[in-house]
Amino acid sequence: MNIWAKMMTALRGGVNEAGEAIVDSQALRILDQEVRDAASELNQSKNALAEIMARHKLAEQKCKTLQQQIEEHEGYALKALEKGDEGLAREVAEKIAGFESLLSTEQEAETGYSASVAKLKTAIMQTEANIKRLKQQVDTVKATENVQRAQAAVAARHSGSSSKLHTAMESLERIKEKQALRDAQMTAASELAEESQDVSLQTKLEQAGIAIKGSSTDDILQRIKSKKQ
Repeated sequence: MNIWAKMMTALRGGVNEAGEAIVDSQALRILDQEVRDAASELNQSKNALAEIMARHKLAEQKCKTLQQQIEEHEGYALKALEKGDEGLAREVAEKIAGFESLLSTEQEAETGYSASVAKLKTAIMQTEANIKRLKQQVDTVKATENVQRAQAAVAARHSGSSSKLHTAMESLERIKEKQALRDAQMTAASELAEESQDVSLQTKLEQAGIAIKGSSTDDILQRIKSKKQ
């Protein structure tokens, strides 16, 4: 493969990728339009069904009318025969033959219309159910898309060490540390003050001869000798 062929292949690949990118970016819009197209075709099918049902009804009416005409003319033929007018009866019979031919044609049309109506009704019901399910799935896809966009926006705003959320968390931790240090300092100062008060009070009691100082080493040794004796 020469260089020009490779370049053309690369260009076709680039065009294909660009086309796919456009389709992906407009996927929901395309999906909505496809659903609308399907609904439009369904409405056209319903209109066609209504027309066929009307033709079916007309065919049924024609069959009924022809059947009545046949029965009526059969009565005429019988009366002609009763009067001995076979020629007239034959003319009526020819008329009946024409009615029967028309009746056969209309019955075939009526049967065809009836079958078409049944098939179209079934197809329309299935299509309506499919479109309903498709719309439900489209709604779910749209909701998922919106949620994912919101999540992506939040992630974009709060991702990395430079995000405001991360900075706020660090500031909060620093404040907590300062507060904990300040609390520890106040606690230590309070403990020192209490110890100072305790020492001062002990000194005053000893000087007044009310409290006894702690035993010295000589005192302990003297106490042990006394127990030995």
